[in-house]
Amino acid sequence: MSVLRADAAAIASAAAALGAGSCVAFPTETVYGLGAAAFDARAVAQIFAIKARPTFDPLIVHVLDAAMLARVAREVPPLAERLAERFWPGALTLVLAKRTEIPGIVTAGLESVAVRVPAHPVARALLAAFGAPIAAPSANPFGRLSPTSAEHVRAQLGERVEIILDGGATPLGIESTIVAFDPVPTLLRHGAIAREAIEAEIGPLLDATQPDGDAAPQAPGQLLQHYAPRTPIRVVNELPPRAQREGAAYLGFTGGAEGYAAQRVLSPGGDEREAAAHLFEYLHELDALGLERIDAARVPARGLGAAIADRLARASAR
Repeated sequence: MSVLRADAAAIASAAAALGAGSCVAFPTETVYGLGAAAFDARAVAQIFAIKARPTFDPLIVHVLDAAMLARVAREVPPLAERLAERFWPGALTLVLAKRTEIPGIVTAGLESVAVRVPAHPVARALLAAFGAPIAAPSANPFGRLSPTSAEHVRAQLGERVEIILDGGATPLGIESTIVAFDPVPTLLRHGAIAREAIEAEIGPLLDATQPDGDAAPQAPGQLLQHYAPRTPIRVVNELPPRAQREGAAYLGFTGGAEGYAAQRVLSPGGDEREAAAHLFEYLHELDALGLERIDAARVPARGLGAAIADRLARASAR
């Protein structure tokens, strides 16, 4: 395993590793991804093995541009085109009808594929150097905290990844928003682009972010329990008595709380973008302290707050 500063030589090495069927970790504007050649079923299978990820959970395929998208998706509906023009490159994933060349392991057997065009310069340089689509979920053990730095990847996956490209902290710090279009525009996952911004472009979205019962996920991040630290976490409406705060950590939205062994504040000014960028970073820091639990303040579920609230709810599910 090599952690390499993401310069041209390191990106070329990572592209060569992908071509040889290996997995590499790289930064995107959302979180770090664990990538493999999307058309190589054996290479993609390594992603599931490294992450201990169930194969019923589909992956996102990253592409560089419209030409590469055409190698992955059979068609792009007009409303999807409108969103692509507005938000790509960026933190929006579109679920589209897949081409047969995409192996079933990438899509969990679905006839659709989740695709996005990343904006991060390292991700784009890697796609350009490799010259083909890259399947890449977050670079962490399945169900655990998403990584927003190369150190998070190294600490969680270590020797299981051949190359980790270090591009610094990810600027958005939370995963992409996922939208499907069959039969109508549908929100499958809250993410770094607020639902309101998408609806301003194409109108109301059907909400399918909470699948019914034991239904198989149609996109990443739909399982009830996900994004969890090892330390038990709970979302609190009111602070517990002071005596119950000892030995615990506190994750506040706009302010802290006295009596906790440790605390972090997502955004003192209540800025949702700042809060989203800090969410996983601070959870990693609090998790590393080995305390008995993390109490997280409830975040208003509006704008990007909906994505933060979604991550905290799934992280606290037991």
